[in-house]
Amino acid sequence: QVQLVEAGGGLVQAGDSLRLSCAASGLTFSNYHMGWFRQAPGKERAFVAAINWSGSNTLYTDSVKGRFTISRDNAENTVSLQMNSLKPEDTAVYYCAATFLRTRDLADNNRYNYWGRGTQVTVSS
Repeated sequence: QVQLVEAGGGLVQAGDSLRLSCAASGLTFSNYHMGWFRQAPGKERAFVAAINWSGSNTLYTDSVKGRFTISRDNAENTVSLQMNSLKPEDTAVYYCAATFLRTRDLADNNRYNYWGRGTQVTVSS
């Protein structure tokens, strides 16, 4: 049984940093590309960042480039999202997701096969 469990969310002020982590189990982690998505109240789930199976390639949505960094540790079966210079518009539930190696468009949430339950990030102004 595949499980993705996010951790690290919380309430912070604008300009602060948070580090989200996602622990994967029940799958061969290095056989999956990984992504982070977020869903703000009243909005659809949106792509944030993705990393390929080896960690050699990353992809970010424009609004987080230069502020967020995605990384993975295949030995520990974890993927992380370092979030710096947080803004109120970053407030959302953040989800970790896994997709098969054959997936090409890592920004498409419909391509992801497994999802975590999410962790809340709230940024106050």
